[in-house]
Amino acid sequence: MAVLIASDIHGSALYCEQLLDLMKKEKIGDLILLGDILYHGPRNDLPEGYAPKKVVAMLNPLKDHILCIQGNCDAEVDQMVLDFPIIGGFQIKNFCGRRLFLTHGHHYNIEEKPDRDLLDGADYVIYGHTHIPLKKQADGIWYLNPGSVSIPKEGSQRGCIKMTENEIQWLDLDGNVLDQIE
Repeated sequence: MAVLIASDIHGSALYCEQLLDLMKKEKIGDLILLGDILYHGPRNDLPEGYAPKKVVAMLNPLKDHILCIQGNCDAEVDQMVLDFPIIGGFQIKNFCGRRLFLTHGHHYNIEEKPDRDLLDGADYVIYGHTHIPLKKQADGIWYLNPGSVSIPKEGSQRGCIKMTENEIQWLDLDGNVLDQIE
């Protein structure tokens, strides 16, 4: 079993398509989206291939295989065109033998850690928002960030996280391993 974790598509059909091609290439059936799906936001330039309607058309057929967390750029109108729910705040789920605290990152992150009670036994806090990949352990909790699918920052590459029972890998959109936890 494997899951792909991605964040910050920001309406780029070009890079969303590359993400979904990677999903097929890696034979991954489930996708976790950590927010900022359709809109680029006021602080970002338009990403290359900006076409939110095309992103909607690509993601909606996968509705039964997507878990989506609301980002700070996701709006009520986005939910009106997406066939899968955008979950506000955070979600705690078990994937690949791990308990994950999934959030966008604008409220909970390595700097603003969730309380232990809120974590509900999760050993991983996975978030996007910063557009910068992260792998750091603090107080026995792993804090992971896949970076951004469309607008990477601080010299990082467009990418995502592939999680299996045995490892966690940061991949670029061509499937090259950039980093990992075994």
